[in-house]
Amino acid sequence: MSAKKAEPQYVLGIDIGGSGIKGAPVDVCQGRLLADRLRIPTPKPAEPEAVADVVSQLVDHFEWSGPIGCAFPAVIKAGVTATAANIDESWIGFDAQSLFESRTNCPVSLTNDADAAGVAEMLFGAGRGHSGLVILLTLGTGIGSAIFIDGHLVPNTELGHLIIRGKKAEHRASARVRTENDWSWQQWARRLDEVLCNVAALLNPDLFILGGGVSKKHAKYLPYLTMDVPVVPAELKNNAGIVGAALACPSFTNSGPGDQKTTARQTLLQAVPS
Repeated sequence: MSAKKAEPQYVLGIDIGGSGIKGAPVDVCQGRLLADRLRIPTPKPAEPEAVADVVSQLVDHFEWSGPIGCAFPAVIKAGVTATAANIDESWIGFDAQSLFESRTNCPVSLTNDADAAGVAEMLFGAGRGHSGLVILLTLGTGIGSAIFIDGHLVPNTELGHLIIRGKKAEHRASARVRTENDWSWQQWARRLDEVLCNVAALLNPDLFILGGGVSKKHAKYLPYLTMDVPVVPAELKNNAGIVGAALACPSFTNSGPGDQKTTARQTLLQAVPS
């Protein structure tokens, strides 16, 4: 008897970043966008009501009325943004989930943006099938991080805040810093290499995955890295946050013993080969 084909499951994925807010409907069974993504510049200042306005615009654009997964540049605790990395400080301690749900009239889940990108890459991208310790770094306005041990996520890590020679790593080697200083790819690669070497000395990973918009231009800087640890570009590129945000949405659950529920993220990660 042939296996029953999984029913399609769709979530609107939204990736909230320091410079842009992107969204698209996602097929979470296949890890692919169902429409061209829409990107809207992040408002300045990026205060809660202003960001919620953009989230509402994305919902209206896609005429969406179902579950929404949001990737957000902060430590996330039960829908509350506990920090504010590269976004307005008014988000610290803010109930972002409740705000977005009230503005969209849809169920909303929040996850850290780098964690979201990492989940997408582990399931459908460069990390698929990899065991051991895998670290994804997103290189954008700042540096986000996601750590996986045999496919299981260690949430809310902040390796971009690692201090290197008196500065945060993201103030040395983010994509934004490269652009602001008009560095060549080789000049920037030396600084990125320093960050990777410091992370490797602390955690001894088996694989680095580099994400963010610059992942599309990996041929310009990967040859200059001196790492002994394998370093590969993210395969989902700048869509990883959108896909991962959708994957983290708890609207798709499985019943377990005692009718306990697990999120799609937890369920899918348990299926990653180790």
